[in-house]
Amino acid sequence: MLKRTWIAALVVLALTLPLARAQTAAPHKLSIVVFGAPSLGAFLPPVIAAHKLDEKHGLSIAFEERTPDAYTAQFNSGEFKVGGSAALLTVGLADIRGVKVAYLFNLFDFWGGVVTSRPEIKSVKDLEGKDLAAAKGTTNYIMFDWFARQLGADPTKFSVVNTATPGLVGYALADRASAVQLWEPAYTLLRAKKPDVRLLNLTITDSWQKFAGSMNIPYLGVAAHLDWIEQNKPLVPKLYATYKEAADWVAANPDEASALIAPKGTAEDRKAIGDLIRHNDRLGMNVRPAGALKAEIGAVYKAGQATGFLPATEPAATTIYQGPLP
Repeated sequence: MLKRTWIAALVVLALTLPLARAQTAAPHKLSIVVFGAPSLGAFLPPVIAAHKLDEKHGLSIAFEERTPDAYTAQFNSGEFKVGGSAALLTVGLADIRGVKVAYLFNLFDFWGGVVTSRPEIKSVKDLEGKDLAAAKGTTNYIMFDWFARQLGADPTKFSVVNTATPGLVGYALADRASAVQLWEPAYTLLRAKKPDVRLLNLTITDSWQKFAGSMNIPYLGVAAHLDWIEQNKPLVPKLYATYKEAADWVAANPDEASALIAPKGTAEDRKAIGDLIRHNDRLGMNVRPAGALKAEIGAVYKAGQATGFLPATEPAATTIYQGPLP
């Protein structure tokens, strides 16, 4: 009887040891470059870190914050192989310039706005001949340029005061320009401080539906170099699952999420971000595999070509990751 018990114990031990080893295996270390806050690229990393969602999926992610210019230089050079503030248009442009990268999955759809406190500015066309504060080198401005053209405005006639992204809210608060072009979460934080600022109607949904036949406007997500993808294919689904779980948690817990996303913000800032998450119309959180948005990504490339940001050369099909994602 004792012998049988001993043998049974050995069998159980033999079966459970591999599982125990798998469960205690060290997570794969991964460095991801992102924009610093306030930015959409900095929206989900603090949630991932606080809830250790990367470790849950077998990863150990170090999020490295950079300014937009440094981000582009260090990602395109390959210093960082994975980027978590990957604007779709910059992925397409990088490919055309010989940097072989792919958009793995989308995090946020496009939303951009123009705010003003000047009563004479009633539409985007009224900006012709007026000064507009904007971060002109960003892809958000490029997409705004396209939407402004759909409304009959000529963006070449805007007198753009080019400024860094963090300075846009300051321009609007001080009313230093006729209007300011900005996006989330900057717009929400601005409204918390200056609720009477007016938002011009860009008819984003109607214009895009007419152009692309879809409500999805892939804008910002996670991208990686093709050589890294080839060497780390099993990590891509884990990375997607990490971000997807973070986004689902944010959507289900907007108030708790706002405290993580804006830890140094005021109570008004956090309330505003919580409301932004609840409604999601301007936030546009939409975590989807790139392969599921192939047609919409092609439409974004065409919009970039129409504004002159992208040349006539079409970005390669390899810029859209087609591998299986959970």
